[in-house]
Amino acid sequence: MTVGTKLPYDKEYIEQFSKDRNEPEWVKTLRLQALEQAEVLEMPKPDKTKITRWNFSNFKHEYTKGEAITSINDLPKEIQEYFDEENIPENLLIQRNHSVAYATLSKELQEKGVVFTDIFTALANHSELVEKYFMRDAVSVDQNKLTALHAALFNGGAFLYVPKNVQIEDPLQVIFWQEDPELALVNHVIVVADENSKLTYVENYISNNEEQETVANIITEVIALDNASISFGAVDNFAAGTTSYVNRRGVAYRNASIDWALGQMNEGNTVSENITHLIGDGSTSKANAVSVGRGKQIQNFTASIDQHGKATDGFILQRGVMKEKATMIFNAIGKIEHGGTKANSEQESRVLMLSPDARGDANPILLIEEDDVTAGHAASVGRVDPMQMYYLKSRGLTTEEAERLIIHGFLAPVVDQLPIESVKNQLKQVIERKVY
Repeated sequence: MTVGTKLPYDKEYIEQFSKDRNEPEWVKTLRLQALEQAEVLEMPKPDKTKITRWNFSNFKHEYTKGEAITSINDLPKEIQEYFDEENIPENLLIQRNHSVAYATLSKELQEKGVVFTDIFTALANHSELVEKYFMRDAVSVDQNKLTALHAALFNGGAFLYVPKNVQIEDPLQVIFWQEDPELALVNHVIVVADENSKLTYVENYISNNEEQETVANIITEVIALDNASISFGAVDNFAAGTTSYVNRRGVAYRNASIDWALGQMNEGNTVSENITHLIGDGSTSKANAVSVGRGKQIQNFTASIDQHGKATDGFILQRGVMKEKATMIFNAIGKIEHGGTKANSEQESRVLMLSPDARGDANPILLIEEDDVTAGHAASVGRVDPMQMYYLKSRGLTTEEAERLIIHGFLAPVVDQLPIESVKNQLKQVIERKVY
């Protein structure tokens, strides 16, 4: 039985949208096939969370340009806070609504063949390269109704490709700014590190639609080829009016690594999947995520590392803070496939409750199909330790000051993993606003 979610746009609209973008024929074909699949596929079924009544079909999709800027100083203050005034990123992309407002890539990286641009420019100039990775290895179109709807309607995103043997030390950063309060952001991001390459990528999502309702349907595909290394950071900060579906997936091949540091700070209802497949022998992944819930919002987060290769290493760390009447579910899944000998799978999920009306679940899951492996998990849901509070207050701190210190210390193992100092500081400020 399929769940009835009315599709907001039809075949004629998709064809015209693709034509207006001058997209390659394979993109138009994929969009139309995805629309047909979206009509029959079921909605995702996140554990312990019913999303069938969430708004995933009432939104404004039409391509909406945002005004270009010539300087970072032209941005609103809340976006400028993502940058260090004395160290503006040399490799930066800002998407305002659906169009590029600002873009810069160092001459050195351009000469090395690095591609770092918005998704539509990538389709126009690097069609074959994009086609090679677009919803093939990491995410499939027919995964569920929302992935199919995404493929049919994607209207923004970014593409990053680092060629073989290119080691990038400085981070590449993208800001996705949903300025129009009714605009749906159907964003597709692809990050590829070719063999023996290395990169750090950070993306930020921001909106201000407290009252107007809209949708964010985001898919990110991260591919690390043999011996490649990817450090991926993100801060999601959609306002209360945005219902979010976030699907981030990674594929790591032989001796490759993908490390995630995710700050999940949305104000609206959110369902999020962060799934990494360790395909190659010796591949590794760390999936670190932090979230704060407040009001009546519902959040469901699943982190999964699926270990196929031999001697792979997967570690999941999730930390959440809940207040008021918010609901949060953390699912941590470590799976070692048959043949994945010498693999190691570890996970830790902890939720701190600040209100008697809040609800938090931490669900550890180990699925082991091999004998010669190591695996372990830890999970807890609890309140602020009164002994810690007593100790801090005995040193002269107020109740609020003591609680603030405990919360920041509780979240620090994830927050400190973000690779850009200014973004890390911005995340700390978002945490402050949500908790107090």
